[in-house]
Amino acid sequence: MKLVDCDALITGASAGIGREFARQLADRARSLILVARRDERLIELADQLQREHPKLLVHIRKVDLADLGQLQAFLESLDRDKLEVDLLINNAGLGDSGPFAKSDPDRNKEMTLVNVATLTLVTRHLIPQMIAKHRGAILNVSSSAGFLPIPGSAVYAATKAYVTSFSEALRAELRGTGVSVCALCPGPVVTEFQQVAKREGAQPEIGPKFLVVSVERAVRDALAALEADRPLVVPGFAMKVLMLIARVIPMPVMRLAARLSRRRRGVA
Repeated sequence: MKLVDCDALITGASAGIGREFARQLADRARSLILVARRDERLIELADQLQREHPKLLVHIRKVDLADLGQLQAFLESLDRDKLEVDLLINNAGLGDSGPFAKSDPDRNKEMTLVNVATLTLVTRHLIPQMIAKHRGAILNVSSSAGFLPIPGSAVYAATKAYVTSFSEALRAELRGTGVSVCALCPGPVVTEFQQVAKREGAQPEIGPKFLVVSVERAVRDALAALEADRPLVVPGFAMKVLMLIARVIPMPVMRLAARLSRRRRGVA
């Protein structure tokens, strides 16, 4: 799908990767629908984009995507206001780091709702109109964490495994309809995400510097992959190599490595 004159909807658009998607699409899109909980940031972003791109139509919607009632009202408003969408970027996501046994049950619930349920419901709502027009694209922001079970990020990694698997299956189902699907699976990207995901008293975890890519690079690679109709993109050469290795290592070897790592840290 060519992105020129697209009508894009971006969830989680107030910061980080979502905000960068809006910036990089602003000179190509016909319209943007920006969705997030923090309306003051959405207003600021919309004002900036419209100053820089006067022909761009920008709609902002304050929605708590962990609230299924608000989500349903938002989806109904898209139909009522006759807002067209031919590019859906499911970017909104929540994270957490630390032992599952000490995790906040409410946080786990919100994470599952936003990362899995909301993404699924928004996609289901918009796909029929894309198929009818024989034009559309869906970019699901997953994570390299979804390729493997990750102790310390058990729920988050599991939700991202869902996103990647869902994207692959949906892509196969939609072949020949004019609608493409791509999963963005970044490694460490420095945004507010790490700060929000950390628990009280802990330091945010970024990862080794050689694996970190900029948010600009992650978004640029994702949009290029979408236009090239690629099923999946992992930004950064080092991360690509690491994920390739990780995906071919047998699970028993991974379990052994995890046990040895726990022993070195003095964990029973």
